[in-house]
Amino acid sequence: MVRGFAALTAFQKLDPSGVLREGSTFNVHVQSQENRGAVFPASNSAAAEMEARWCLAFGDRLRNSARVNSRVNELADELVASYARVGGINHLDGKNLPSKTAMAGITLDLLRLLFPGFFDERVLHSSELRPQVDRLLTSVAERLETEIGKALEYSVADATTKRKLRAIRRELTLEFLGCLPRVRELLQTDMEAAYQGDPAALSREEIIVAYPCIEAIAVQRLAHQLFHRRVPLIPRIMTEWAHFRTGIDLHPGAWLGTHFFIDHGTGTVVGETTEIGDHVKIYHGVTLGAKSTADVETLRGRKRHPTIRDHVTIYPGATILGGDTVIGAHSTIGGNVFLTTSVPAYSLAIIEGISVKVLKKRDRLLDPNV
Repeated sequence: MVRGFAALTAFQKLDPSGVLREGSTFNVHVQSQENRGAVFPASNSAAAEMEARWCLAFGDRLRNSARVNSRVNELADELVASYARVGGINHLDGKNLPSKTAMAGITLDLLRLLFPGFFDERVLHSSELRPQVDRLLTSVAERLETEIGKALEYSVADATTKRKLRAIRRELTLEFLGCLPRVRELLQTDMEAAYQGDPAALSREEIIVAYPCIEAIAVQRLAHQLFHRRVPLIPRIMTEWAHFRTGIDLHPGAWLGTHFFIDHGTGTVVGETTEIGDHVKIYHGVTLGAKSTADVETLRGRKRHPTIRDHVTIYPGATILGGDTVIGAHSTIGGNVFLTTSVPAYSLAIIEGISVKVLKKRDRLLDPNV
């Protein structure tokens, strides 16, 4: 029971049909600081019942409202004062930014367009497909154009006219949506790579419905199209939405080849300038990152992340860093390997020199020096 709040339970007398009849009564049990356990009779009048519920449920709150309002006003003053005192994390009197909430909804609808029937709440029949696609595509186009417009207004010079921005945002939206068939072709190869690469996969449907890598890769492939067209803010909003949902962090700037599979995927990070070839398989906890970020300004826009050639497998916990680092085709990188130099094709990189000792627990307890 929360202190200062009232709660009630109504015990109603019903006829055999389960309907509350005129003339029946109920008792209201009150639990509050002042009237703990008291019982009040009431009629079954809807108005009387509502009045009783409001009084009992909010009585303590109404009595304390003046003190609460006073404290809330004080807290509001303190928070507003902090806005003036602490800069850098305020966005006041500026241009409207793309909405994270809106982009989450748009991204989910894009997944519905890419995987018809897999992200819907009900069965999608073939006879409904064309009108459904028309409606969804129209809705996505309108909403995405609005968010792209906000992103462009944020980034372009003030001299750019609103009419010109409208034309640019519409063109970008239509170009992006025109890429969806090609993105679907790539995702089909990713799904097939997952099915062929994981013996635990029981069906291709299971991979799309349940595997986090397909969702993360799909969103990255979508975001990459916008990133490639230099749309600000939105591509990163999309991939971070997928990162939050899947635990897989794929930068929208990374180049992904066909048949890309991330097994398990939790904690996997692929940096902005990473290039990944075809038929690459990586596991959870893999980092494809930058060697150093000590001088950030000189690194912006430069290749900082590794290149992974075709048919490479990278096992869990491996870290590969640096823009000059190239992993040759058909190589295998073992678990927990740390690389900052290139590896030739057909290589096996593993850790040496780490020993593991297995003891009997009883011997260890009898002699701690064992």
